Amino acid sequence: MALASSLCSSYVGFNARFFSNSNFDPNRFKCKSSNFPPLLHDDAKAKLLPLTPNKLKNTNSSLLGSIPPSWPKEFVVSQSRRLKFQTKFRPTLEDIFSNLCMPFTKPKGNIGPASTVAADIVTLGDSWLPLAITKAIIEPITAAEHQDWFKELGHKWKVYLRRNLNGDIDPQGQIWAAPYRWGTIVIAYKKTKFQKHNLPPIQDWADLWRPELAGRIAMVNSPREVIGAVLKYMGASYNTTDLDLQVAGGSDAVQQNLTLLARQVRLFDSMNYLRAFSVGDVWVAVGWSSDVLPVVKRMSNVAVIVPKSGASLWADLWVIPAASRLETNRIGGRVRGPSPVIHQWVEFCLQAARALPFKQGVIPGASPSAMESVPFKLPEELTKDKPKLDTNLVAGVPPPEILERCEFLEPLPDRTLEDYQRLIDNIPKSEVSFMRIIEHISSVIRTLRLKFS
Repeated sequence: MALASSLCSSYVGFNARFFSNSNFDPNRFKCKSSNFPPLLHDDAKAKLLPLTPNKLKNTNSSLLGSIPPSWPKEFVVSQSRRLKFQTKFRPTLEDIFSNLCMPFTKPKGNIGPASTVAADIVTLGDSWLPLAITKAIIEPITAAEHQDWFKELGHKWKVYLRRNLNGDIDPQGQIWAAPYRWGTIVIAYKKTKFQKHNLPPIQDWADLWRPELAGRIAMVNSPREVIGAVLKYMGASYNTTDLDLQVAGGSDAVQQNLTLLARQVRLFDSMNYLRAFSVGDVWVAVGWSSDVLPVVKRMSNVAVIVPKSGASLWADLWVIPAASRLETNRIGGRVRGPSPVIHQWVEFCLQAARALPFKQGVIPGASPSAMESVPFKLPEELTKDKPKLDTNLVAGVPPPEILERCEFLEPLPDRTLEDYQRLIDNIPKSEVSFMRIIEHISSVIRTLRLKFS
């Protein structure tokens, strides 16, 4: 049998975390729509193909840097010497998602074993989940509710993973994915610059509107994250569906604050915002922890915070490609149907021992169990003589009082997305950097819509 996994990077180029709506075509732009950029962050395969009696061959296609390199070997050891496990790493989440879509647009026929769709289980950013469901490129995880790994997940996960066929959260829906790591949007800033200019440290979203930081900020190019930052600044939710009824001052106030933020930000660019931060073009960077933490750990005198009023959450998930929907009896050399090894792999990824690389900061993010558990502090012997990052994250997790204010990005109704489009369109054209990146995103999205329609 063949267990295959495919993972894609959550922070290379445009990030799919941008899109969070099933009506939009995403790219993990983390902005991952009709005319407006989708607001939407491992790719693993798991199919069992009879080789010789009682012998299993597994193929895992994973997001580069999203799982410890030791996991595949450790999994094989934990199962059987007769189990073969191959891991294929993909550079981006967009790459994985695109590969999942491609076979469904090709003439029927055999799918090669190297194809992402031939994998038994693949990595998918949570922002891509609604679109993957509506496009029928993944299938539900059968009998997930009866598995130990699902029973041990916290309530927040169980609610978030249950979706209907429109990709919306639904208590009557099915389980479409299994999480293996998560994180938040964070704000990084250069302490030396702040100290030199006698600036107070950044603590919350409101600090981005400080006049002295005008032109000193770089941010991901995600409408959900950018407008979400405005909403959090105004005391509202990322998942606000009616700007006039649910936000103080209504859509006019949101528009005003969004325009002011656009003037503050020098660069909205998911690909280059950290590069601008690294070389000193800006003093502040706003992005996903999966992107930010690996970069700032190579820098000195940088602080990273999760805003006090809360931030958006992202998650990397294991999903099953809907290969059984293809009109072919063989997929990449294996038979159709989900592999029974899938649940064993997910169970392995969620074991307590697997959480250590996240707690040590070897892999950015946190284990799903950390979402609703007491913050864990590493023993001193594990942190001694290691560079210490100035952050309010504890083992990759925000403090409890901040975490309770954090939110996953849920799909938004069409009318809200239209409101978002109007907000973007109404930003004065003089805000050149913002409009340039929005025009580029819109171009990319139009291409995606044509590609996936």
